[in-house]
Amino acid sequence: MSAALAGLLTGLSLIVAIGAQNAYVLRLGLSRQHVGTAIVLCAASDVVLIVLGIAGIGRVAHAFPTALVVLKWVGVTYLVGYALHSFWRARQPESLLPSAGARTSRRVVVATTLAFTFLNPHVYLDTVLLLGSIGNQYGSGRWLFAIGACTGSIAWFTGLGLGAKAAAPLMSRPATWRVLDVAIGLVMLLVAVNIATTSVAT
Repeated sequence: MSAALAGLLTGLSLIVAIGAQNAYVLRLGLSRQHVGTAIVLCAASDVVLIVLGIAGIGRVAHAFPTALVVLKWVGVTYLVGYALHSFWRARQPESLLPSAGARTSRRVVVATTLAFTFLNPHVYLDTVLLLGSIGNQYGSGRWLFAIGACTGSIAWFTGLGLGAKAAAPLMSRPATWRVLDVAIGLVMLLVAVNIATTSVAT
């Protein structure tokens, strides 16, 4: 298997699982609210983290494990808060349809996307440490591995956001959005529980 293909498959295996970041991009895509901004931010963040991991910056996380612990609990708090907001939104019929409620500002989308990305300690363990350590096993081919992993991330977030956007005309019933918001709230809670109960020791 070439280094680039290995990077592509490894990167996809780490980001395709439904999580807080993916659920948020999905909702933005369905509501057609600044989804392009979210796609660019998620993909660019992954590219930066992958490059840093391949470059060996992951060793810094080994040296400062307390930083990951702090991120862990800040991230858990943020996820629980967002989950509660999703449940509240599902109880408000008048705000379910994107066209019926207030539009989300680009600034809020940027802040929320970055929070879901960088307040999750697993992004450092998986994207920086894990991908970095695997990629460096390819020696001189490690940057091909990085290119493959970056390509997988860009393709995934683009497909998720734009694919959801294409399905948006079908999402015209408040009941559908109620189910979606409840599902997103549950995903956020499950991710929060997973982070809270998983050791972030490096």
